[in-house]
Amino acid sequence: MTGRAHRRGVLPLGIAALCVAAVAAALVSQHVYDMQPCPWCVLQRLIFAVIAALALLTAAWQTPIGQRLGGGAMALLAVGGVASALWQHFVSAASGSCNLTLADRIVSGLGLDGSMPEIFQARASCADAAVDLWGVPYAFWSLAMFVVIAVMAVRVALRR
Repeated sequence: MTGRAHRRGVLPLGIAALCVAAVAAALVSQHVYDMQPCPWCVLQRLIFAVIAALALLTAAWQTPIGQRLGGGAMALLAVGGVASALWQHFVSAASGSCNLTLADRIVSGLGLDGSMPEIFQARASCADAAVDLWGVPYAFWSLAMFVVIAVMAVRVALRR
């Protein structure tokens, strides 16, 4: 691997590491601190996991087209993550129930809640899952991570 190709892989690997860290933090919050996830929380976990997989593919696909396609796809998914975090905080958390929302239908439609329930099963309503971590709503931590990932992904896509 040349020096330039090696440098092309560093940023996508950083994105993958951030995504894995975000999911790990969510799982620790759930399984150690009993902060049970709502459907929108679970959808954000899924988006982080898909971005991580794309980041690994992008790190391996060292061509300029691979970097553009991978970076663009990761950026789009990160924008979707931003939208889901905002929806979770401003819309779903204010409602009594978030059953059968888009998030619920996506996760259950993919069968992830049944095949990997410890990771992808919603176990709380959106109102119950609206908690703070160090005085900041949990959804905003996720939102911030998606913004950082989106910026990094755009850099991957636009690099020469």
